[in-house]
Amino acid sequence: MSETPDPEVIELASKVFDLARQGDAEALAAYVDAGVPANLTNDKGDSLVMLAAYHGQEEAVAALLERGADPNRINDRGQTPIAGAVFKGEDGIVRALLAAGADPEAGTPSAVDTARMFGKAHLLELFGSR
Repeated sequence: MSETPDPEVIELASKVFDLARQGDAEALAAYVDAGVPANLTNDKGDSLVMLAAYHGQEEAVAALLERGADPNRINDRGQTPIAGAVFKGEDGIVRALLAAGADPEAGTPSAVDTARMFGKAHLLELFGSR
């Protein structure tokens, strides 16, 4: 029996990853509500919430978190969505991820390490107040 993925499944997954990057929260939510896993990952281990967070798509991040996406899902390079949001300067997404239970100490580099690297004292204060 072949383990080759169905081309239609690959095409759908690719479309859903693009929706996360582009921030189409409504369409993304509809796909997840229809059965696409909220924690779907690509070939690099990037989850939908990671892609949305890294690309500054706050509404998409919120929609995914509301549907059970794991805010602590680490990709194949050891990165977390919250560290990506810190790196990209997406403070609203950092706050949303924290509210959903993201661990600012997880991953390599962690969100805390990233905030230190880039001198983001306000985020270090936010992480310390948890």
